Amino acid sequence: MRQPGMANEIVQSTGNQEVVVMKLDLSSLKSVRDFADDINNTVTKLDVLVHNAGTAHMFGSKTTEDGLEMTMATNHFGPFLLTHLLIGLLKRSAPSRIVIVGSELYRLAYLNLNNLNPVDGFPAYLYYVSKYANIVFAQELARRLEGSGVTVNCLHPGMIDSGIWRNVPFPLNLPLKILIKGFFKSPAEGAQTTIYLSVSEDVEGISGKYFIDCKEYFLSHGAKDPATAKKLWELSETFVGLKLNDPHI
Repeated sequence: MRQPGMANEIVQSTGNQEVVVMKLDLSSLKSVRDFADDINNTVTKLDVLVHNAGTAHMFGSKTTEDGLEMTMATNHFGPFLLTHLLIGLLKRSAPSRIVIVGSELYRLAYLNLNNLNPVDGFPAYLYYVSKYANIVFAQELARRLEGSGVTVNCLHPGMIDSGIWRNVPFPLNLPLKILIKGFFKSPAEGAQTTIYLSVSEDVEGISGKYFIDCKEYFLSHGAKDPATAKKLWELSETFVGLKLNDPHI
């Protein structure tokens, strides 16, 4: 959740008075449901849904109130449930877009479908796993929404000087600070591919693709495997407690 002060900055810099701040904790399934209910009851049109959640902890595993590993809950399970709960609004708003922010770090991970909720896992590595899940989820979501008027694309934004690195402890944060200062993108630079996929006419009607620096990029064979994606989807439905009367995709 962005603080009201950030909303005021956006209003002042853009002149757009219609900036609304709403509470959402993606690590909490109840919060996701409350947020979706609020959106569905107050919003009549949803042009773009951007999944940009990214939390990472170096050490010390954490479990949510729902029994989910914190990194996987925030980065994958929460967005998975939210997409389902807002899909009706997105379809009614078609042509609309879903943009999922992944990471090239997924190439360093293995998506273990026999342990998708690794509550005893190494948190720093689980960030990579969660980004792998984001990309596989995007591929399956695009397949399921084909012909609906809702497109789905994912991206790697680059290494960015953002708050996600604040959890890196001393002294490991010292060399990271040097890297950030010399090589990492600013938040504005890192947002460009997300913005491109959200609004550019160049990608109108394009779905199921992966982008870096506003250009289509290749995915690993594993990330494109339909069987893996189907299994991830089915397991995720169970972990988020998708109900019979919830929207299904």
